[in-house]
Amino acid sequence: MSDNKFEDIPFSSPVLPNQLELTSKLCFECKPGISCFNACCKQADITLAPYDIIRLKKRLGLTSTEFLKKHTVPFEMDSHGMPGIKMRTTDVNPVCLFMDEEKGCTVYTDRPTSCRYYPIALMSSRKADEYHDEQHYALVKEPHCRGHEQPRELTVADYRKEQGVEEFDELNREYYRIILKKKSAGPSVGRPTPTSFQLFFLACYDIDRFKQFLNSPSFLTVYDISDEEFQRINKDDVECLKFAYRLLKQVLFGEESIPLKDGAYEKRMQERKEILELRRQAEIELAKQNDPIDKYVQD
Repeated sequence: MSDNKFEDIPFSSPVLPNQLELTSKLCFECKPGISCFNACCKQADITLAPYDIIRLKKRLGLTSTEFLKKHTVPFEMDSHGMPGIKMRTTDVNPVCLFMDEEKGCTVYTDRPTSCRYYPIALMSSRKADEYHDEQHYALVKEPHCRGHEQPRELTVADYRKEQGVEEFDELNREYYRIILKKKSAGPSVGRPTPTSFQLFFLACYDIDRFKQFLNSPSFLTVYDISDEEFQRINKDDVECLKFAYRLLKQVLFGEESIPLKDGAYEKRMQERKEILELRRQAEIELAKQNDPIDKYVQD
């Protein structure tokens, strides 16, 4: 049995079915003057990872909430509706909104991970009986791209370093692991609740609103976090993102890495029980008022 992770790629895919390693070599260069310059930006389908959003919203001087509303569109990553985020493009054609015909990418130093990797495809996988994921690479060749005809040769590792993708991979790795674990766990985890998806969206994409959530009384009465750590989380988006991954793994998979305050969980469950009971009673009363037989009963 082959170890090639790319054998099942559809024939029509631009991803070549040959697995690359960090030491594998490719010939590629993208720069002004090449006839296809900006062509990729005019066929944009860019999925954003959490650190991509942090870099871009800082670049533009926006909050994460403002950036999401102005520059992205949501999509569902799986049949359960796990939320993902894509870069918004022009309405007529999928042209990236940050592309300039003459200058190229106007946010180049803060461009997303997928833009940095091109023309390399990154695939993360995890075996069902293992915790750690594996990263594999493949070459993407599209008909319009002339970059592959350039004589410059370098390894996958050198290309990753040149494109500054290592920092992005490091800060997005736990995000990919959470998605992989959710997918590979299948029925054992089950369909996450809408509340879980809301937390996932906040923690991964809307870091500024996630900080507001962390500062809410409901959160602070449950989780036992030192003042030093809490200040660090509030001041630094990257530290906040790292904490967000820990919280998600605790909520989604029961990985207890954030201590709870004594008795906080039991108190919260009792409060939820009381709220659910009040809701149930209210629904019963409403059902009585709307009972179709009422119009036939005379006092």
